[in-house]
Parts: sequence; C-alpha cells; structure tokens
Amino acid sequence: MGLSSCSNNDEGSDHSEDYYFRASLDNRKVDFHSVIFQGGGNDNRWEHIVIGGNEKSSPTDGSLPSPSLDFEIWKQGGDIKAGTYATPEEQGMIARYAVQTNNGTLLYNTSTANDVFTVHIEAISKDGIKGTFSGKVRSMEGNVINITEGSFNLPYDKMINP
Repeated sequence: MGLSSCSNNDEGSDHSEDYYFRASLDNRKVDFHSVIFQGGGNDNRWEHIVIGGNEKSSPTDGSLPSPSLDFEIWKQGGDIKAGTYATPEEQGMIARYAVQTNNGTLLYNTSTANDVFTVHIEAISKDGIKGTFSGKVRSMEGNVINITEGSFNLPYDKMINP
C-alpha cells in the first residue's frame, strides 16, 4: 500500500490545522492528540459514533500512554443527527476518561452515577463531525472530573494531532 501527498511542505493539503478535539478538565486546557471520529450504521444512517483521543502523542519509548477521553453514542435502528444528546437520558451514550498506570487503568465514566454529560452535534456527515461537549465523569471511588469548554471538528476516520 502506498501513500502519496500533493504537497511537500509542513502545511500539507488536508487542512489538519482546522481539525481539533479539545476541552478543559478541571480547568486544565487540553488539546487532544491521536484523535479519531468513527462510526457507522445501516442504510446511510449513523447508528453509532465514537470520538476519542489522548492528552499527548503516543509514547515511542515504551512508557504508558497519556490519559484519554472518549465518548460514544449508540442508537441501534435509529439515526444520530445534528442535535443534543445527554446522559443519563440517552441509554446508549457513555463518556470515559482513562488513566493508564502500572497497576491497571483508572477509569472515570458516566455509568457509575447519574452525572450529566452533554454532546451537541452541530453537523455530522460522511465527511466529518463538529460540535461541543461538557459534563462530569466519575471514578468508582466517587472522584469527579469536570469537563468544560469541550469542542470538536473532525474528519471521518482520519487520525488528527494538534
């Protein structure tokens, strides 16, 4: 398999500078790396979408990956369109923040309490997705991470880095 490019400069032709996945986690601003938007469904419908990324680029020295944030929405037989989706009302929706440690994964998510996590999709198509998000994720121990100022503009099925 070969890859080609129309440009040999750092700007490229994919407009990756226009793409982003960012948020404030407990007032700490993060531009996520290795971000991807994926999903699918039957009959040209979006029955499932997932967006996620890591706080930093993947390590090349064998160390643990940086914490990650993702959310997904499932609507089996339905169609995810532009609009607002929120936990806990959306039964097929979850948000997760995962911290890798030498002793396993410390997971925060929206399934351990009735915390609200909201995603507003402004636009969604086979070309990409744009929107905003905010809410809370909670560990099994009850620790909460407040996620604010979340926004995304991503192409479909293409890895993006800031």
